[in-house]
Amino acid sequence: MNIKNIFSSTTLIFIFGAASSLAFAVDKIDAEDFVEEASAKSIAEVENAKLALQKSTSLDIQNFAQQMITDHSAVNIQLTSIAGQKKLDVSDEAALTTKAKKFMLEQRDGDSFDEAYTENQVEAHEDSIELFQRAAISDDVEIAKFAKQTLPKLQHHLTMAKELAAAHDSD
Repeated sequence: MNIKNIFSSTTLIFIFGAASSLAFAVDKIDAEDFVEEASAKSIAEVENAKLALQKSTSLDIQNFAQQMITDHSAVNIQLTSIAGQKKLDVSDEAALTTKAKKFMLEQRDGDSFDEAYTENQVEAHEDSIELFQRAAISDDVEIAKFAKQTLPKLQHHLTMAKELAAAHDSD
């Protein structure tokens, strides 16, 4: 076996591995899991935004936080309505990992808080977008429709969060 064949085989393995990773990343999610995870994420968004209103002295972060409260509360109301029709349970609290992140935010003040909050928002919205993309291809037509309608708002939130993170990065 010559070097060219080894390189070609390695390249093919890498390409197939990457393709299968991408396929997994957008694998659909069932309605029950989506409702539970999405509602927990929205609760966390609202809780963290309320904390930002209390702790941040930055007007742009306070405005963003208020928008997160408004938008994610509306998403949760809509999701709760869909879940009720389908007899699915919504989460009544943030996930454990999100609670830990909130605890870390509570320990910060001033610029340190602003930087941590904005970085957290970028990560949270990237995670939410991935979740909603999976739901957008759900077999449940209503869940897929809801996810598709919500994705543009989440993508807009991510853009805003990235701009805030860049503006409040202390490096």
